[in-house]
Amino acid sequence: ARVGLCLLSIDVLLSAEVSGLPGGDRLDCVKASDQCLKEQSCSTKFRTLRQCVAGKESNFSRATGLEAKDECRSAMEALKQKSLYNCRCKRGMKKEKNCLRIYWSMYQSLQGNDLLEDSPYEPVNSRLSDIFRLAPIVSVEPVLSKGNNCLDAAKACNLNDTCKRFRSAYITPCTSSTSNEICNKRKCHKALRLFFDKVPPKHSYGMLFCSCRDVACTERRRQTIVPVCSYEDREKPNCLNLQESCKKNYICRSRLADFFTNCQPESRSVSSCLKENYADCLLAYSGLIGTVMTPNYIDSSSLSVAPWCDCSNSGNDIDECLKFLNFFQDNICLKNAIQAFGNGTDVNVWQPILPVQTTTATTTTASRLKNTGSETTNNEIPSHNDSPACASLQVRE
Repeated sequence: ARVGLCLLSIDVLLSAEVSGLPGGDRLDCVKASDQCLKEQSCSTKFRTLRQCVAGKESNFSRATGLEAKDECRSAMEALKQKSLYNCRCKRGMKKEKNCLRIYWSMYQSLQGNDLLEDSPYEPVNSRLSDIFRLAPIVSVEPVLSKGNNCLDAAKACNLNDTCKRFRSAYITPCTSSTSNEICNKRKCHKALRLFFDKVPPKHSYGMLFCSCRDVACTERRRQTIVPVCSYEDREKPNCLNLQESCKKNYICRSRLADFFTNCQPESRSVSSCLKENYADCLLAYSGLIGTVMTPNYIDSSSLSVAPWCDCSNSGNDIDECLKFLNFFQDNICLKNAIQAFGNGTDVNVWQPILPVQTTTATTTTASRLKNTGSETTNNEIPSHNDSPACASLQVRE
């Protein structure tokens, strides 16, 4: 038991140190692993560290607790000098699943809380304004028009070869029934992931985050991912059970960690996002579509989203479950990002970006989640004198 505690403390220390590393030039984990395996010392230390993190005490059967702890520390210190220690993955890359497998074997968290896990993906740091320059369909004009922006976005997709091809590729499996099921959900999810990974945001976001004035438009937006197949199911599982299921899959676990990293709310920031970046939040959200944690708009009258789950049968874990669910449903950062995209605006439209100073991102998230129920959520985005009024679709409080 004492050895187990030592291994746990090593893992927590490793996670804390890694989260504080600067970005810099980093190899993806596949290349970093290949480099490491070519070096005898690195290969040995990596294997030792994986055993430490996994808590496989049988590999230290002849060692005392202190000896096991020293061996783990030695392996960690040695790998801190290697590119493997700071590797990341890129969403949609070749061998993405293998890259993520290597990442999680390196940074496996034993705390069982996705809210404390860093994103395994290399930061994109894109801006909505970059997308707008390439996408007339989501500029200011559609917001002021009386038409159906979501329908216009679908038409624009059909005029783009890439968007049309990948959209057709998910529509087919998501609408084709099988002998006993409405559709093949596994194939539907895979095709949806490809759509959002491969299609330029100016087209995919145009259909998913289009600004609406009426129910016909919002319902079309809600139907974008063919929810009868990709989202809904016969029964709603408990959200914590769904979270555990997600963590067993490298892609889902990584996309969920990315979502919590890039859509963290922060009331003191200009945008209500800790990272002051709407584009990264929308990218992280869209990355969840096509996993067991697929989110969608919960109705046609608001911007609230949620995975297909609830908090019934939570027992003593009801508070933890509600925190998890509310991060989706009542996330002001995500709602403002969706509104901003639909309005053709961005964070720096109003004033220069001033990052919020915090000790760690995870600490801020945890503290905000504890107070979710007591805070008043304001989903209005500040407007600029030269900018259109925000939120053509009013967010329901």
